[in-house]
Amino acid sequence: MTTETPTSADAVSPADIENGRRAYELDRAHVFHSWQAQALFEPMTVLAASGAHVWDGEGNRLIDLSSQLVNTNIGHQHPAVVAAIQEQAGRLCTIAPQHVNDMRSETARLVSELTPQGLDTVFFTNGGADANEHAIRMARLHTGRQKVLSAYRSYHGGTQLAVNVTGDPRRFANDYFGEGVVHFMPAYTYRSYFGSTTDEEEGERALRHLEDTILLEGPQNIAALILETIPGTAGIYLPPPGYLAGVRELTRRHGIVLIADEVMAGFGRSGAWFAFDHWDLTPDLITFAKGINSGYVPLGGVVISDEIAATFAERAYPGGLTYSGHPLACAAAVATITAMREEGMIENAARLGREVIGPRLREIAEHHPSVGEVRGLGCFWAVELVKNRETKEPLAPYGGSSPAMTELTKALKDGGVLPFVNFNRVHVVPPLNIADEDLRAGLTVLDEALEVADAHVD
Repeated sequence: MTTETPTSADAVSPADIENGRRAYELDRAHVFHSWQAQALFEPMTVLAASGAHVWDGEGNRLIDLSSQLVNTNIGHQHPAVVAAIQEQAGRLCTIAPQHVNDMRSETARLVSELTPQGLDTVFFTNGGADANEHAIRMARLHTGRQKVLSAYRSYHGGTQLAVNVTGDPRRFANDYFGEGVVHFMPAYTYRSYFGSTTDEEEGERALRHLEDTILLEGPQNIAALILETIPGTAGIYLPPPGYLAGVRELTRRHGIVLIADEVMAGFGRSGAWFAFDHWDLTPDLITFAKGINSGYVPLGGVVISDEIAATFAERAYPGGLTYSGHPLACAAAVATITAMREEGMIENAARLGREVIGPRLREIAEHHPSVGEVRGLGCFWAVELVKNRETKEPLAPYGGSSPAMTELTKALKDGGVLPFVNFNRVHVVPPLNIADEDLRAGLTVLDEALEVADAHVD
């Protein structure tokens, strides 16, 4: 399952560290970073990576429980994928999207094998944001309608339409009402907007609210409803029983295209090839990126239902990308999907969630008063931190951070873990093939670091 991880001495030399310091100087002088106040940002230098580990600018090895941006699903430097990229580079580095390429064709075939029946066509993009942009464009052209429904507490990308469709604070500075986006309240039992106390109540009330939203906006005006099957950076909160089936019924009844955003949750992250497999959901469009090739070369896409694909059989689709289905990216995707199958990574992700992550996080929650809730599936978990379990006041404000979360993040890094931290949550999102001993060690560091958070509990 796992490859041998080199020691720090093998991975990083004094020359590497010196080169890293030079790289840091150049970065601070010339690189403009996303989502950051540039003068206040102090990025971590990464000198090397292997499997579930990265080495920082001083040569310290950290367990990567972030999978970077929850995309290195097969870990760093998987030899089969690296070899596939190298081989493809030696044969054909790039080709325009209007031509046939064997790696593009094979990737499309492999993806269509994993999706429900009737979703057999793939449009390739460069990543998740443009996949969502194109999915919405397809839905609008297919239906002749304009409006798009999206949940609050969601993330769909940083490009213009995608960030407006996003339902978290990252859209605030980029909100343009002419984009035709309407947001609705999500089904989120822990922080219910409907006064629910059980998952059953939450599912019923959230569906009633969604139906009201559709009727009040005019179903004849709504082209699509886009939904993260399991929201990622918004909190990894699972849909309550019956919710996704209810969403599917509403969209079918009103002729609304259902777009399942599987950019983060897809390709094994939840312990299934796609998160919607857990709920037997069949969407009209599926967007993907990240895990399809673990981000080794940028790649995303839209899986299109036969009905929507037929709309463009004799009508040109007005959109495209120079690097759509790039050969290097697709070679990485073919190798990644093959490695996932041969090494049983999807099954392993489910096992890790069931036998290691879930039980350990529930144990951690029992003796840390700062833990309000733990939740997740597979290798896709969130630890929600609060000042008070009764009031559920978050340890950091929605859309921001706090001294407590800053201290916790530092404690995790000092303990040898690279975490994924967002607002008042720590996400446990390791590679799907992480060794059990590394995962357990990382969770022990989290357990110890949470003493810092406990000190801020009322």
